[in-house]
Amino acid sequence: MTNQNVVVPDTIGIAIPAVTNSTPLFPYPLPKAASSGFSVRRKFLPHLELGSNASRLNVWVDSMKASSPTHAKASAALAASHSDTGPTWMMRQPSALSMFGEITRASKGKQIVMFLDYDGTLSPIVDDPDRAFMSDAMRDAVRDVARYFPTAIVSGRCLDKVYNFVKLAELCYAGSHGMDIKVPANRPSFMKANAKAVLCQPASKYLPMIGKVYKILLETTKSTPGAKVENNKFCLSVHFRCVNEKRWSDLAEQVKLVLEEYPKLKLTLGRKVLEIRPTIKWDKGKAMEFLLESLGFANCKDVFPVYIGDDRTDEDAFKVLKDRGQGFGILVSKIPKETNASYSLQEPSENNIKQNGLETQD
Repeated sequence: MTNQNVVVPDTIGIAIPAVTNSTPLFPYPLPKAASSGFSVRRKFLPHLELGSNASRLNVWVDSMKASSPTHAKASAALAASHSDTGPTWMMRQPSALSMFGEITRASKGKQIVMFLDYDGTLSPIVDDPDRAFMSDAMRDAVRDVARYFPTAIVSGRCLDKVYNFVKLAELCYAGSHGMDIKVPANRPSFMKANAKAVLCQPASKYLPMIGKVYKILLETTKSTPGAKVENNKFCLSVHFRCVNEKRWSDLAEQVKLVLEEYPKLKLTLGRKVLEIRPTIKWDKGKAMEFLLESLGFANCKDVFPVYIGDDRTDEDAFKVLKDRGQGFGILVSKIPKETNASYSLQEPSENNIKQNGLETQD
């Protein structure tokens, strides 16, 4: 675990209530049983090479297209060539709703700890990232879950921004893809006897560089209508959801040229967003492990972490859980994807807690 810029106040001795099967495992409604006929998207590269030749630029653009589940041409072509992928995928990552009984049995007698991505998981994906608001019903559901289980939000957004979206002080927060972690000191429902209040920022030395690149990208991308550069403190996001597809190659070239001057920064791809992060060995999986340790569950045999997310960056956390053999990951997606998650859910906006009969029970 990292010890860079970690502030640890006095330890607080607090017991966590025992887990009961009458409380929901999920902070938002689970989908109805999935049907066949999914469209399929091509797998895209998790890290894009910053080469200068045209073929590598084409890889960028192809990856950007593949990052859009609604890309019509790709969906049609892939669905035609992989018509059996949907049913196969649902066998490998079945609906968490249809497997709810199995999940509750697996968690019986164990301490559940919830980890939740924000965009696309607690809120819908929207054109304007500044308006990715979660519903009041979703916030109430997360609040209810946090009454019973330690709960953390793990997001690519900067910590302050995701906190202002969620507005629940009793939660743990990990912003900037886990590079900005805050565990509250005075939230009794969270803490075990050996838990600590923590502030962890392992990429703090990169702040001046990230600030400089942010200003450069703001100026550079002005020529691309619809492009939006977001400063998430320890990482940057270049959104191209509102960019005409014919301009994607121009945008990719602009970002590529900037990053060639900064080898200590790497590029990853999300859902119609280019993510720029420091090259340190830290991701959402590392953040989840750090949070488990901070909450007092580092060597706990009966802990049951549940991580719910929709993006490529969440795969690091899914893989950690798979390798640990504890808990499981749940991928939020309408379409088949290559994933380390154990179960799947559909987009949160299509679900309803009361319809599924999973509202919190006291």
